[in-house]
Amino acid sequence: MKALGGLIVGLMIAAGPVAAQDWKPLDTDNTLIVETTKGRVLIELRPDMAPQAVARIKTLTRRGFYDGLLFHRVVDHFVAQTGNPNNKDGGKSDLPNLPLEAIFKLSDAVPHTVVARPQGATTGFIGATPYVAMTDRHMPPGSVRAWGTHCRGVIGMGRDDMPKDSANSELYIMRDTVPRLDRDYTVVGRVVEGFEALGALAIGAPPTQPDAMKRVRVLADVPASERPELEIMDVSGPAFAALVAAKWTEKGADFSVCDLDVPVRKLP
Repeated sequence: MKALGGLIVGLMIAAGPVAAQDWKPLDTDNTLIVETTKGRVLIELRPDMAPQAVARIKTLTRRGFYDGLLFHRVVDHFVAQTGNPNNKDGGKSDLPNLPLEAIFKLSDAVPHTVVARPQGATTGFIGATPYVAMTDRHMPPGSVRAWGTHCRGVIGMGRDDMPKDSANSELYIMRDTVPRLDRDYTVVGRVVEGFEALGALAIGAPPTQPDAMKRVRVLADVPASERPELEIMDVSGPAFAALVAAKWTEKGADFSVCDLDVPVRKLP
C-alpha cells in the first residue's frame, strides 16, 4: 500500500501546483438539487452504475413527486430515508417496481479511478461515488463485477425485504459507512454538498418533528441564473491524487475508499 501512495505523490509533484483542469463543472443532467428544511443538498447521480434507477429518480423529480416529502426514518450512524408518498415505509409511486441494480459491469469504457487494491479487489471512484470491483474470470477482459459501496453520503433506492426487485421511489442517504449493505441495494450516486444539512436532520423512526425535502430539481432544469456556482474535483486529476496520497499517509493500513470525499468549490 505504501508503494501505491508513493506513486500518487510522485504524480502530484510532477504536475506542480493545482491547475484548472483539476476541477470540472457539475453534470447538469445528473445532479439533483434538494432543498431541505435544514439546507441545500447536492447529489451526483450515476447512470453508469444504475441506469434504470437514475432514470426513475429523474422522472419522479420532474413530476414534482418528491417535493414536500418527509425524511420519515432517520437513524443516527445509519441512514436517512425519504421518497415515499405516504411518508412512511411501504409507500410507492404509480410506476412499476424496478429490478435490483446492485451489481454492474465495470469496463474500460466507464471512466473510473482506482485508489486501492485490497485483497485482490480494487476500490475507487466513478465520479464522486465510491465503488468496489472484483475480478471475475468468467467475464471478458476489461469488464469486472463492481458495486457501489455504502460510504457516508452514498444514496440508494430503498426496497421491500422481498422480493429484491421492488425498488420504486424510496431513497436512502447514508449518514455513516455501512458496507454490509453492499450488493444488496441499488446505489445511484452520492452527496457532493450538504453533509451538514444531512447531519442536522431530526432523528427518529419516525422523528417527532420530521424534516422535509421542500423541493427537488434536476440541475439541468434550473435557470442558469439560479444554479449553484460550484465545480467538482476531477478524480482523474493530480489534485485528487494528492488527496488520496495524503489520506494513505494519515491512515496507513487502515485506509479505505470511504475515508475520501470528492471536494466541490465555488467557481473562481
